[in-house]
Amino acid sequence: MPDPVRTSAVRAVLIMSLTIIQAMVAFLATLTGSWLAFPMVLSGVGSTVVATWSVLDVWVTRQVWNQRHGVVSIPSSSARKLRRERRAARRAARAEAREAARIRRRGAGGLSRA
Repeated sequence: MPDPVRTSAVRAVLIMSLTIIQAMVAFLATLTGSWLAFPMVLSGVGSTVVATWSVLDVWVTRQVWNQRHGVVSIPSSSARKLRRERRAARRAARAEAREAARIRRRGAGGLSRA
């Protein structure tokens, strides 16, 4: 993972973890009937928006990195085609070896049956 993407991902994880902790505190304050419940719920809504924005930032940073540096994470169709051709050649070689072994086994019995 490139450095800018990693940086934004770490930032997003920290923000999300703080948001989850804040939501838990707001929930517990609401259960106890504390005066802190209402401000915590309001700030929880705001931090949820910020956490969503930070996750979106990871996605955008990754897309920008891929566009600027030409990194494509999926194999190209030419690579797929070469892999398919190599696989077919290996299969053909294995089938030919099996056929040769079968012919040798059948013919290695001594006298002919005629």
